[in-house]
Amino acid sequence: MYNYHICPKRHIFCVDQKSFFASVSCILKGLDPQTTKLAVVADTKSLGSVVLAATPELKKLGIKTGARLFEIPRRRDIYIINPSMKTYLDYSAKITEIALKYVAPEDFHQYSVDEFFMDVTDSCHLFADSPKALASKIKNEIYEETAIECAVGIGDNILLSKLSLDIEAKKMADGVAEWHYHDVPEKLWPIKPLRDFWGINRRSEVKLNERGIFKVGDLARYSPVYLKRDFGIIGVDWHLHANGIDFSKIREKHIVHSPSICKSQILMRDYHFREIYVVVLEHVDEVTHRLRLMHSLAKTVQIAVGTKDGHIYRKQFTIREGTNNSNRIMKRIWDILRKMADSKALYRTISVTLTNFIPDSMNQISLFDDVDELKRQEALMKTVDELKQKYGQLSVMRALSCTEASTLKLRDGLIAGHKR
Repeated sequence: MYNYHICPKRHIFCVDQKSFFASVSCILKGLDPQTTKLAVVADTKSLGSVVLAATPELKKLGIKTGARLFEIPRRRDIYIINPSMKTYLDYSAKITEIALKYVAPEDFHQYSVDEFFMDVTDSCHLFADSPKALASKIKNEIYEETAIECAVGIGDNILLSKLSLDIEAKKMADGVAEWHYHDVPEKLWPIKPLRDFWGINRRSEVKLNERGIFKVGDLARYSPVYLKRDFGIIGVDWHLHANGIDFSKIREKHIVHSPSICKSQILMRDYHFREIYVVVLEHVDEVTHRLRLMHSLAKTVQIAVGTKDGHIYRKQFTIREGTNNSNRIMKRIWDILRKMADSKALYRTISVTLTNFIPDSMNQISLFDDVDELKRQEALMKTVDELKQKYGQLSVMRALSCTEASTLKLRDGLIAGHKR
């Protein structure tokens, strides 16, 4: 058992806007988010489109985020609409402005469009008699200004605030919950299955179950020495988190030591294997375009394609000298997919990721490379990049992007992959 008396204790809020996208969409239509059955879907014209958000009343019918449009009952009292990302971002910005009345910018962290953290340790006494009173004040002001309902988790650290939000506050009538170190044995340790605990996925859960660890309390009491031996440093983090300990501070901004560039997409219909070539190539063109604008080369490439049935073919490979040449990367990717993936399956997801960057000034030419051809390709890519920067992504396209399999035109002008 850790000595909580020597652990840093702060007043951290984790604020979540309930059913944010669906609530904003209801408000725009003059509907009550608490009583309306409404779903926000990626594309109302495609039956396979993904449900991005649903109101609480629709969730009671079993329609949740990630469901498909064809699963929603065809009823007059159910609204199905396209997203309006620009409006969502405007609402999010307005809520952020409200939060920043109560904390300095360095004590605020936007976790996602509809969730953020606040460290009110130094400012709470200026606005309320207690952290819980301030949480209610902020929550009420957000509702008065935007009509968006919020839930607030309060904790002695960032971890406890997030856990109190997800596990308790969202279920409370007043939408506010408060967790302290002394609450850990009673509120945190009974949690099971382990995948319901922040930071543990299904694969890790299976491995922990094999060691007799089924609840968070089991993890908290398990030897950190063995966890580090079997899982590395993440095992130590699990042990600390299972005991409610988190030393991170909002003011100490996270520095990304291993940046990456990723492009992923859920396809709006089932694609045959030969058709995904077009979409994969478009993804490769996009990530390498961004890579060249960073004046970098990527040494590690990962490709992942998922079938309609949920099977994922994933492979990572290394290019020792690094590259930002889309043709070179695409050739390697397609060679791998032809050998690895099922050519008869139908595909629904595609992801291309570049990591392990080095400056493009370190570009090396092999004795076996055609130097003139490489220079020609570099000049062509530079011209294409300049045209795209000046006139937009659709100003220069491959001929393949004019075929039916292409998704490039469909994605142009989207915000976070969705309509403005």
